[in-house]
Amino acid sequence: MSNNTTLGKEYKEKIVPELQKEFGYTTVMQVPKLEKIVINQGLGGATQDKKIIETALNELTAITGQKAVPTLSKKDISNFKLRKKMPIGAMVTLRHDKMYEFLERLVKVALPRIRDFKGINSKLDGRGNYTLGVTEQIIFPEINIDNVPKLQGMNITFVTSAPTDEEGLALLKKFGLPFKREN
Repeated sequence: MSNNTTLGKEYKEKIVPELQKEFGYTTVMQVPKLEKIVINQGLGGATQDKKIIETALNELTAITGQKAVPTLSKKDISNFKLRKKMPIGAMVTLRHDKMYEFLERLVKVALPRIRDFKGINSKLDGRGNYTLGVTEQIIFPEINIDNVPKLQGMNITFVTSAPTDEEGLALLKKFGLPFKREN
């Protein structure tokens, strides 16, 4: 478990002391940390077309640099032609170096490529975690736009060890997530 990435180093050397001072933590162990990033794609059309899942898995693997896994349905729903244990989505959980690398690419390369981008909402879940909805997978440079059969959205969840939203937000801001300015 080494933090050889630039963002991992920056967290240890710069972000931890800043947060420690800001919130008055007595020890570095109290400073919230980014535990994992979960990227999740729900693929409703996958019940009719098996290729959608394959494409999504390949795209997520290319974006994250880690093998994506299909998510399976939990129950039968006849109206949606859905059987139990059918693949209906794709997800990847990133930790440690891969997590920091992905976060850096997301902040520096992918988010600025969104059309009319004005920042992301700063609404956390009440426990210091944040989920960002991305409407198109083509904002990532790893995706070749010519090979994309269908634009898919995804949810990117940042799981932190922060006990409150305020601390979680401060941590994510220090990592460079471009939150909208509140007026």
